[in-house]
Amino acid sequence: MPPRGKHLAMYNFGLHVAPYDSPEVEGFRLREAANFEAAARAHGFVGRSGYDGEPGPPCWGKQVFPRFIEGSGFATAPSSLSLWADIESLMAFTYSGVHTDSLKHARRWNVKQRWPALVLWWVDADVIPEWKDGVERLERLHDEGPSAAAFSFKRPYIADGQPATINRDRVKEIAAKNAERQGDLMAHVLTLKA
Repeated sequence: MPPRGKHLAMYNFGLHVAPYDSPEVEGFRLREAANFEAAARAHGFVGRSGYDGEPGPPCWGKQVFPRFIEGSGFATAPSSLSLWADIESLMAFTYSGVHTDSLKHARRWNVKQRWPALVLWWVDADVIPEWKDGVERLERLHDEGPSAAAFSFKRPYIADGQPATINRDRVKEIAAKNAERQGDLMAHVLTLKA
């Protein structure tokens, strides 16, 4: 059951193998809009930050990047910042349906990471995290390991700071609901170049 008055914040960060507009990451570009739409249709999705100067939702503060971008040759990198009702909802979205199709091809588009792919933390329901918050938490998870302040699916925490056990049956139930809502998107992404 989702905790009352709390949302789960998620920030992820990666580096592409080539510039965003290059043929090497075309498969990522082709799937990006479908992934955003799949998230918007997903059970437990609360909202996401947009990107400064781009159409879509408002940007949650100035977009910044973790120190892992240094030396990459890139000024920007693929990253996202979103809010979810609970960890099972986020896990169901991440590891099923449209997003799973992208994960299947991610090694083709992204460099091997020496840092956590994502970080999770709880916020009060009236709080909108900013990009800098996600960056700080990702670096903290990398440097200090998981804690209630910065964790991942592997070692999750509930909102009161205690270690959590993910309800895998609930994840499956949510994934099945999401599949019904995302059928047209899934059919579309399966036609796309990887």
